[in-house]
Amino acid sequence: MRRSDDRRRWLHPFQPGRMVLGLAMGGVALAYGGEAAGWWDTEWYAAIPIVVLGLFLASVAGIIAYAVRRRRGARVLPPTDDRTDIGAGAREG
Repeated sequence: MRRSDDRRRWLHPFQPGRMVLGLAMGGVALAYGGEAAGWWDTEWYAAIPIVVLGLFLASVAGIIAYAVRRRRGARVLPPTDDRTDIGAGAREG
C-alpha cells in the first residue's frame, strides 16, 4: 500500500487557471456542437464573450493560486546546513 506522500510526488501541480480556461473552451465547444447537432441556434459571435470571460477568470485563478503557493512557500522553514555555520567548531589557524 502506498502512502499518500509517495503518490503526491508523481502528480503534476494543480493549475486552476488552466482548468477554468478548459471549462470555458468546453462551453464554446458545447455551444457550437449543439448547433451542429440541430438542438439550438448559436450565433457566430457567441464565442467571443465566453472566451474573453474565460481568459479573465483563468488569469484571476492563476494569480490567486500563485499567491497561495508563494504564501505556503514562505511558511516552510529553510533547511539547516551545518557547513555554513561558523562558530566554535570552525577550523582554526
